[in-house]
Amino acid sequence: MWVFDATPLIYLAKVDRLTVVQDLEVSCVIPERVYEEVVTTGLEEGFPDARRIERSVDADRFDIVSVETTSLLSRLQTNESLSDADAAVLACAGAHDGVAVMDETYGRDVAAAEGITTRGTAYLILKLAKAGTISGEEARTVIDAMIDEGWYCAPDVYSKIVQTLESVSD
Repeated sequence: MWVFDATPLIYLAKVDRLTVVQDLEVSCVIPERVYEEVVTTGLEEGFPDARRIERSVDADRFDIVSVETTSLLSRLQTNESLSDADAAVLACAGAHDGVAVMDETYGRDVAAAEGITTRGTAYLILKLAKAGTISGEEARTVIDAMIDEGWYCAPDVYSKIVQTLESVSD
């Protein structure tokens, strides 16, 4: 199970590439708290990417899930540096032996301390390129478009992404 945080959803939506998740082999879920943040609030504030995410949910690319109150969720909610949405993503992934799809370093560090597997947006795009689902060129276009939309990628990480994509294209 892939459990999506806000940032990967928002940037895949901004570049109109949410459809790529349908090619992942396992279910893709969005905790209710994340959905409220990116879709409900996003629609109220007029963000076009919110509508794209809503349409992807309507097309059954994602399931909306409630997150059960567990000791892990309660512990994560006491961390003032984590948003409620981040806590829900990590608790959901932890409870279902899933993978938290998040890009924020702090959330990933907390996940590592809790033994929760995380992957970022770039990982998903690279995974699909390596599987041949999308071409290396298409994957680079997606990464570059997300950066153009404001997605942060450190220069050294970007270099590694490009090298990996070049090896996939060979």
